[in-house]
Amino acid sequence: MHEIWPNFFLVGAAKAGTTSIYSYLSEHHEVFFPVVKEPHFFTRVRPAPEQQFLIEAVTKRSAYLRLYAHASGHSVIGDASPSYLWHPEVPQRIRAEAPQAKIAVILRDPVERAYSHYLMDYREGAQNKPFYEALLVDMNRPEKGWGVSYLYYELGLYAEQVQRYLETFKPERVKVLMFDDFRRDAKAVLREIAEFLELDPDPLAHVDTSRKYNAYAAPRNQYLRRVAGAKLSRMLGQALMPHWLGAFIFERIFLKHAPKPPLDPRARELLCSLYDPELDKVEKLLGRRLPELRHSWNA
Repeated sequence: MHEIWPNFFLVGAAKAGTTSIYSYLSEHHEVFFPVVKEPHFFTRVRPAPEQQFLIEAVTKRSAYLRLYAHASGHSVIGDASPSYLWHPEVPQRIRAEAPQAKIAVILRDPVERAYSHYLMDYREGAQNKPFYEALLVDMNRPEKGWGVSYLYYELGLYAEQVQRYLETFKPERVKVLMFDDFRRDAKAVLREIAEFLELDPDPLAHVDTSRKYNAYAAPRNQYLRRVAGAKLSRMLGQALMPHWLGAFIFERIFLKHAPKPPLDPRARELLCSLYDPELDKVEKLLGRRLPELRHSWNA
């Protein structure tokens, strides 16, 4: 049987618009993404017990290839797993199976990214500590890994992450985008991605980009937040319904629109001091200034 592997990888960063890009690109008739948005196959996720039911990961080769069994006839076949940017071995693993793949990276102010990541964990009942405390605890955990620790700080260390892809694939096969550009003009970024993937951009011009996926929302109340994070709830959700239906129900019942709470100044000061030399490296790597990654420095 002929194996079909993805030829396009939207590798992250986490909390930088990958869910929206995945959803918008999926509307193009030449693009195939599986229903499982984040297979995490190449990361070989082995979550800790407390996160086992928070992460949907495909670990078996046969199961991963089944996701793409009906992808023939599409010029772009994608995988949108944000763990791929962080994990140091993933670029080589992808290259071994799909050497001609194209890679898209989208970067966000790393302080904003870390806080957005925390707020997602908090609303889903996976995190109970205030952000500053949660950040310190997670940074000092001896074990690091996707689904093992939260990686609030580590996922924003972009320089080596991007460099690994530039070195593993030809630079012309790696597209680095900015979340700020996507937030300001999503259709312009979609046109840029279409050009990179050699797609007809016209179908994407009609995509409704006013709908934001996985955007901030607050827990409706503390009781529902605890229910959402309970192991039994997660087990039942995985057993009884597909992930997309569970996500729909969660958004409609457990969440509400609310203003984003302010970031603890102590967390901002700590993260800005840690990321400042990191962003210098990113700017040197990409050969340009990146003020869009430094909003938090001016807040």
